[in-house]
Amino acid sequence: MPASDPTPTAAPSAVAHPREPDAARLAEATRVFALLSDATRLHVLWLLALEESDVGSLADRVAASRTAVSQHLAKLRLAGLVEARREGRHMHYRLTDGHLRRLVTEALSHADHRVTGEAPHD
Repeated sequence: MPASDPTPTAAPSAVAHPREPDAARLAEATRVFALLSDATRLHVLWLLALEESDVGSLADRVAASRTAVSQHLAKLRLAGLVEARREGRHMHYRLTDGHLRRLVTEALSHADHRVTGEAPHD
């Protein structure tokens, strides 16, 4: 990469897994997309992509009840998409990996382009 090009590059194996998806991988990806198909869950995941958070803060930000957010977090934990740690009386949640963080942010970036009419880009 020339010194004047500010675009970072990474080896394909560092960010992608370029193998033909088999039935197990397609089923797992479908399961993840199904979990992302709920607006409240997607909003919670987007917030967790930004930073670790507790149920009360998430409920305030997504304008949902603590009970509803707790139920969504339980599904996401069971699916292995988020993990929790206890700090005093509070549970703090975070995403389990960078692939999910990028998937959520890219999905919402794509949606932003569709809503605003801004031209797509790589």
